Amino acid sequence: MSIALAVGIVTCIGITGATILVIAAKFMAVEEDARIGIVAAALPGANCGACGYAGCSDYAKAVVEDDAPVSKCIPGGQKTSDAVAEVMGVEAGAAASQHAVVLCQGCTTNCGTKFDYQGLPTCAAAAGYYGGPSDCNYGCLGFGDCIKACAFDAITIVDGLSVIDQEKCTGCGACTTECPKHIITLSENETKATVVCLNTEKGGVTRKACVTGCIGCMKCVKTCQYEAIKCENNLATIDHEKCTGCGECVACCPVSAIKMNA
Repeated sequence: MSIALAVGIVTCIGITGATILVIAAKFMAVEEDARIGIVAAALPGANCGACGYAGCSDYAKAVVEDDAPVSKCIPGGQKTSDAVAEVMGVEAGAAASQHAVVLCQGCTTNCGTKFDYQGLPTCAAAAGYYGGPSDCNYGCLGFGDCIKACAFDAITIVDGLSVIDQEKCTGCGACTTECPKHIITLSENETKATVVCLNTEKGGVTRKACVTGCIGCMKCVKTCQYEAIKCENNLATIDHEKCTGCGECVACCPVSAIKMNA
């Protein structure tokens, strides 16, 4: 009898507690602005973080509640910006546009290997083993960690080098954070010259590692009429604010380390 009474008391307490919680949840609930769901539905759902928020839901909430710009969804482009702007009743403006660029030409044809790597077939693992098997310690390792990070099937490995399909690339930036060598970057310039190399070794050392690596010869610096190129730590870099896209630096580079529309 005492056991049955105890069970009954515990059951009553449980039911009472549950009732209180349900009532509290009902009266203390904070209603969410319906526009958040509508904005979230207009976004591509990639949850890539390119907008600066944790995901599409967080960005939608920021747009509605914190007046975040409606044009920050890079994968969605102008179409998404226009749709979100319509929901919010504001002008969309120009959507941010950028694309991923691989700053390396170290394919197996251009760059050799210093040892036969037999470890885990990932760039992250290979990079942790003496910098990876590539002769160039700054270049692509070719195991495709960036491919796994890309939600848009925009990256392939060709001859041991990551290649980005610009038709598919949305500029989300997921590949840039996944690459252990940080050779993938985002660019907003499609008509400017880019040095597709990150090797800062002296010219002779770079040349032995990769036939298309920048050797810091300064020819591009001397050729540029717009003072858009500088060479520091044996590596040329181009200021896209000054670059006019004339292509003279591309033509004069003895190792073809500069490309247009990279």
